[in-house]
Amino acid sequence: MKIDISKISMSKKENNTGANPIWRCCLLAIFILASTSYSSAQTADSSIADKESKTEARVTGLKYITVHVLKLEKTLKLYREILGFKLSDAEVLHGPGLEGMLVMKLKADDLTIGLSVTAPEFLHTVGPIGNTNHNHFMLKVNDIGPIGDKLKEEGYELENEHYVRDKYTFFVGPNGEIIGLSAWE
Repeated sequence: MKIDISKISMSKKENNTGANPIWRCCLLAIFILASTSYSSAQTADSSIADKESKTEARVTGLKYITVHVLKLEKTLKLYREILGFKLSDAEVLHGPGLEGMLVMKLKADDLTIGLSVTAPEFLHTVGPIGNTNHNHFMLKVNDIGPIGDKLKEEGYELENEHYVRDKYTFFVGPNGEIIGLSAWE
């Protein structure tokens, strides 16, 4: 089907009566209604997406980082004097692979860094740096159960099989990095 544009433009000139403003108003009304419908549909879609993202198990932030300390004085000078972290807590941990490990927690606003120092009598139990639980980062999660389940399905070995009850676990990432997950507030 061919349309002769010259005839259309002529017919517009010939029909330049009061109908033209009516058509403009109708088109404007259709445009406004379509825009409003599109806008409300987007709002409905975004609220559905917001609800889905709130219920989906995911990482919500960084809980803390732990670094194995080899040079205590130099490390404290860096983190406290130069970077401005404040000592917030210190505790000695016990358990397999943790015997006598001192963890000093340093805070800067909402970030915590744990400095891990092995007691001298247990230095022989520490493996090479990077292959120990001294060096790790802990991620905050909103629901640890589904995430832990997915990790196990993918073949990752979880350090704590009671991760849902205890609200934490550790696993080794694909690059040898030790990653912790915590559902604690």
